Amino acid sequence: MLSALGIDATSEAVYRAMLEQPGWAVAEIGAHLARSEAEVRAALDRLTELKLLRPKFSDPSILRPVSLDVGVQILLARREEEVRRAQEEFAAGQAAALEILEAQAAVGGSEHRYEELSSIEQVQDRLERLTHSCTRQLLSFHPGGAQPVAQLQASKPLDAALLRRGVAMRTLYQDSVRNDQDTFRYAQWLTESGGHVRTVPVLPVRMVLFDDVAALLPMDPDNTAVGAVQFSGPGVITALTALHAAVWEQAAPFGTDADRERDAGGVTAQERHMLKLLGEGMTDEVAARHLGIGVRTARRMMASLMERLGARSRFEAGRLAERRGWLS
Repeated sequence: MLSALGIDATSEAVYRAMLEQPGWAVAEIGAHLARSEAEVRAALDRLTELKLLRPKFSDPSILRPVSLDVGVQILLARREEEVRRAQEEFAAGQAAALEILEAQAAVGGSEHRYEELSSIEQVQDRLERLTHSCTRQLLSFHPGGAQPVAQLQASKPLDAALLRRGVAMRTLYQDSVRNDQDTFRYAQWLTESGGHVRTVPVLPVRMVLFDDVAALLPMDPDNTAVGAVQFSGPGVITALTALHAAVWEQAAPFGTDADRERDAGGVTAQERHMLKLLGEGMTDEVAARHLGIGVRTARRMMASLMERLGARSRFEAGRLAERRGWLS
């Protein structure tokens, strides 16, 4: 089995069938493996991504499998690269944790100040004021997947002014922004204009950090309409900046299919977070809100995971996922 090298069972079965019968079409492979044509085509896409299928020299429209020994070497090299990246991310996480501890030790009992902004108008005015005074960097978390169109329209001139002044912008969205056309286009514009955008499956809270001066966070993370709190003081700002840096190191650059990339067990980061959230007892509705996706999408994702695991209940799915190492 090649699952340890990052290829799922269906893709491996299709690959081996093509090695044995290189002339078979999609329908013939599906009939042989008792798989639907959609499953076979998805496997072909995955095999092409893994470089296990290549166009024929005589007819580039036809894909041919690389030999098994070459394929194993390709998968080994890919797995080695994944391990190397994981080691680098772990080292970055350690460094971020040390920064937090060192900063807290340095500031000791310094004063932490905060101010409540109890209306949307106050929040918008404060955002504009802090944006105009920002000179070095702006760091932000934008959870919830799709962002309100009105918020994107209000942010665009402010972001454009920051970028014209040479302020470094590091913006984090959730992977699910790829499902919303308006947010996706805004992220594209931000990237093309010189900002840096990355995505992760889940973000902890909505947050905007202005230089090393101030941070805006919602009073109620589940209802941003009730207002925000502005924090200042070196201790809390240092901690929030380190939090942003730690999440940033784990995030994928915008433009990559991060929500579709599968690990050695054939699981996406978004699917793993779905299993963890449901394992913590969250309902479909709450899990969907954390991932920034619709409830129907969350239920389809869970049904797909249960089918792949061969589970008849969510409890069994969690147990099987743990056994396979999907939650590690």
